[in-house]
Amino acid sequence: MATQIPNPHQSPVSRHPPSSTMSHTAFFYGTLMAPQVLHRVIWGSQTPPTPVHATLLRIRPAILHAHQRRKVKHADYPAILPNPSSPSSVRGTLVQGLMDGDLWRLDLFEGSEYERQKVKVRVLQQDMGKGNDGEGMGDVQHSEADNVEGEEVDAQTYIWIAGAHRLEAEEWDFAEFVRDKMKRWVGGEAVKTDEGFQDVDDAVAALGDLTGGRGINGGISRQLDGWER
Repeated sequence: MATQIPNPHQSPVSRHPPSSTMSHTAFFYGTLMAPQVLHRVIWGSQTPPTPVHATLLRIRPAILHAHQRRKVKHADYPAILPNPSSPSSVRGTLVQGLMDGDLWRLDLFEGSEYERQKVKVRVLQQDMGKGNDGEGMGDVQHSEADNVEGEEVDAQTYIWIAGAHRLEAEEWDFAEFVRDKMKRWVGGEAVKTDEGFQDVDDAVAALGDLTGGRGINGGISRQLDGWER
């Protein structure tokens, strides 16, 4: 992942986010399904910084059809690619109530490997609530047989544009990310247990940043923390 901002393949990223308050809806299918990661990106902390912030977002399970989610080689995070001829689908979270400044930070977080595009997703039956407190992560891990589709919603999502050769054939596993890898992204408080293996994992990861600069001490995270919203 390219962590230099700006880069020659994108429009320069402003050092100051937009000031308007237009509301946006996004579909997340990878690390941003974890509330701690999403909150850290858009608010700079793992939890809503004020009670008002806790009411701003509505987060629900959703499904995106005709797309495939795959592992990115040598990385903790996934990619999705359109596949119109396939019955495959991607389960994730639909987040409503994002502001222009939130999208600015999300664009920086995703970087040049992804392009934000418009998609249509179907809301799934189980509502994760308004002002998600972070306990709803398990709601996005149900099997395909549990999918009961509701309304169709226009949303934006981040499509992989860095080449299929950088992807593995297998599906990315959100439960594995939460259990084994999320600590690299948000720090230790997001992990319920640590049997001591994480120190070894972190030492190995230091040789090659598996978060692509998005982790708690990564280059992208330092830029997000250093720039005012």
